[in-house]
Amino acid sequence: MELFDLKPASGSVRKNKRVGRGQGSGRGGTSTRGHKGDQSRSGYRTKPGFEGGQMPLKLRVPKFGFKNHFRVSYSPINLDLLETLADQYSVRVVDPAFLSSHGVVDSSARIKILARGTVSKGLVVKAHAFSAGARAAIEQAGGSVEILS
Repeated sequence: MELFDLKPASGSVRKNKRVGRGQGSGRGGTSTRGHKGDQSRSGYRTKPGFEGGQMPLKLRVPKFGFKNHFRVSYSPINLDLLETLADQYSVRVVDPAFLSSHGVVDSSARIKILARGTVSKGLVVKAHAFSAGARAAIEQAGGSVEILS
């Protein structure tokens, strides 16, 4: 077998439809586009959400609620996860750079430390927010908290 012997499986490749090559080809005239209308013109494209003149779904569904564009969202990290990471990597300082480098949070995420679990070591924890219970547990274990802006 040589390279020139290779060919696709039978029926797996179709020939392109050559349109607009005269009446004798069977695909001249309107070139399979039908008669008149937007879809027969070049450059035609439907707008996203257009449903052929029917009232689109996004307009049929009632609108409700409120979206606060100034909301600040945090990635929650619990004390038990901090304890596990501190043991696993033997660190004393836990900050957003450490957490993002180990795939716990996204590098641009704001972090809030929550109080589930316990901390046995004195850790220096740097985060954007702390729950009252988490702050108390860290300080009780001999650690400190630093709030980042």
